[in-house]
Amino acid sequence: MSIPEITQILLTAKKNKGLSFNDLEKMIGRDEVWIASVIYRQASASEEEASKLVYALGLDSKYTKELTEFPIKGLGPVVPTDPLIYRFYEVMQVYGMPLKAVIHEKFGDGIMSAIDFTLDVEKEEDLKGDRVKVIMSGKFLPYKKW
Repeated sequence: MSIPEITQILLTAKKNKGLSFNDLEKMIGRDEVWIASVIYRQASASEEEASKLVYALGLDSKYTKELTEFPIKGLGPVVPTDPLIYRFYEVMQVYGMPLKAVIHEKFGDGIMSAIDFTLDVEKEEDLKGDRVKVIMSGKFLPYKKW
């Protein structure tokens, strides 16, 4: 997966400022995962949101416009090779059909929206090793009959 040049610039500025995504959430007023998706060019920001982000990172305002442009989304057509990202791919390979069956049983024939959607990441402390808790919430969209 190639990372856009602006992403590298934003991440370098974030690192140089010693900021976390959670710090940016507090400064900008948007969720940390959403902010990361803007930085990785998987989402677009309003001009106001982009200005706040660029300002928080101490960058020139010339980067604001690029963050408001509609990005091309997704990792591409290949199986991801980054180990963490691959695990999500693996989860869907193993649990995708069971998850689909349970969703259909509870909601009917349809899909979970990735547009009307939120994603949160929480850290759960555990004596056997901290756990990653990923919470996805998407609007159910039933298939239309005609």
